[in-house]
Formats: sequence, C-alpha cells, structure tokens
Amino acid sequence: MTDYTKLIDAETWAFIERTNSYYPPDTIDYTIAQQREIYDRMCREFFAGYPSGVSAETTAIAVPGRKVPVRIYRLAGKVPDAVVLYFHGGGFILGGLDSHDDVCAELCGRTGYEVVSVDYRLAPEHKHPAAFDDAMVAFEWAIAKYNQPIVLSGDSAGGNIAAAVSHATRGHVRRPVGQLLIYPGLGGDRSQGSYVSHAEAPMLTMRDLEFYKDIRTGGEDRSGDITLSPLADADFANLPPTVVITAECDPLSSDGEAYGERIVAAGGKAFWCEEPGLVHGYLRARHTVTRARESFTRIVDAVAVLGRGEWVW
Repeated sequence: MTDYTKLIDAETWAFIERTNSYYPPDTIDYTIAQQREIYDRMCREFFAGYPSGVSAETTAIAVPGRKVPVRIYRLAGKVPDAVVLYFHGGGFILGGLDSHDDVCAELCGRTGYEVVSVDYRLAPEHKHPAAFDDAMVAFEWAIAKYNQPIVLSGDSAGGNIAAAVSHATRGHVRRPVGQLLIYPGLGGDRSQGSYVSHAEAPMLTMRDLEFYKDIRTGGEDRSGDITLSPLADADFANLPPTVVITAECDPLSSDGEAYGERIVAAGGKAFWCEEPGLVHGYLRARHTVTRARESFTRIVDAVAVLGRGEWVW
C-alpha cells in the first residue's frame, strides 16, 4: 500500500482537499450532466485569469454536418514563432473551452506562441472516435491556416488525443514538430506498474479509469485501436520529438514512461519527466503548490523549445 503521507507535501494535500470540496471522489457515481456541472464549477473556482497582453477569440471550424469550436489565444504585439494545438483533459466526458481557459492563456503568454484550444465532442453522446476525428479536423485546419510549426499538447484525456494525432499524421507533409503530453492516459497495461502501485491515488483511481474507459467506447472492445490507445501501436518510428510529464502519485504514470521508452527504442527523441509527489490534475495547482508551479515552468519551457525545433534533453 502506497503511503501518500510521505510522498505528498502539505501544499499538495491542501490542493487535494480543496479539489475534493468542489469535486468529491465519488463524483463518478452521479449522472453525466451532474458530473459536468460539478467539474465546470470546480474549474471556475480555480480560474486564475489571463496574463497581461493575452486575448482570446472563440470561433468554429466548419465541417460537413457539424462545427468544431476552437479558442485562439494571442499575445499582443507578438508574431508567434509556433502554434500550439491544445486538447483539454476531462476523461473524454468533461471539460471544454472554459475548463482549461486560463492554462491555455498562460501557455500563450509565457511562450509567445498562438495557442488553439480544441472543443472536441464528448462521450457518451459522441463515442469514440468522435473526439479523435475532431482533433484531426483541427489539425488539418491548423496546417492550412498557419505557416508556423505546430506543437501538439494536452493533459490527461487530451494527452491521449494529442498522441493519437501524432501517430496519425507522421506521414504528413506538415507533421507536428513536437508533442508535449501532461499526465496522459495512453492505453497501457493496467495489470502492472503505477496502475497497481497507485490504484488508489488521490485525485484519480483505477475505478475512475475503468468508468472513463467504458463510457468512451460504449463498452465496446476496441483493443488494438491506436486512435484510442496509442501504446497499442506496433510502430513508434518517425513520431515527433516528444516530452511526457507525469505525476508520481497517479495510476497513469507508467503510460508516460512506456511511451517515451518505445519512441527512444524506435530511434526517436523522447524525454519522460516524472514529477515527485504530484497528483493527477495538478495543472490547477500551478499557482498554489511549489512543485506544480515548477512543473508548469518545465511544461512552458518544453513547449517553447519544441516550437523552435530544438532538442535539449
């Protein structure tokens, strides 16, 4: 049994308790509508505002039969050297443009890059591959709209989507120049590693993960589908330079480790950074928890480096 009293510091415990006060651990037992209401309220409580000079424009990409909403963040007076396509977390059932609004604004303000947040369709109303399809629409739109290099990024479920897009676009003339994945779920082996040692971690448990997995597919067995589980791919060659940042106290940690290892084994560039004592969802703690603040700086710096086409790891 993992002793979290030794791994997690007081600042992080305070963040966990504050989160639980808005978003109780049993939230997955509520209806989807209730879960979204609870999640959205929690995100509003943690909203940290925009950095000076950052503005946002909400628009939509029109495709036959539907639109994919996006929010574009820009820093005043700055011609961006790169564009970040960002996919939010939320277990494929929660979140949207508002849930990660301040994170994207800060990413823009601190890198100077234009950031495009993608409001992909959510389960259970839209089962897999709806979210992936919307992400691909956003990527195709971005490479048509921008001449700058494209960096893919996302947290949790969004990290899964970013990785899936990387796998799907590696033969593309304008493939992504890099990907930055934050505590992603990539479809790893749930019988070992962090899935076992951190099955009961604060903020995310194996019970949560089982719920999200089944609801995304409608219970259908899609093992081997790399658009669902990038770790199921047999070929990890020619992927963009990849930085994966995981939280130590998170059942998904092993996915990031395994993903980085497979890219390196295939001759690619990948760096895996495990943040000690942090928990899933710590992006919301970046202004209140020292470890999370330092990690967010690493995230910002990694996005900046990837956007410049450099590799410093």
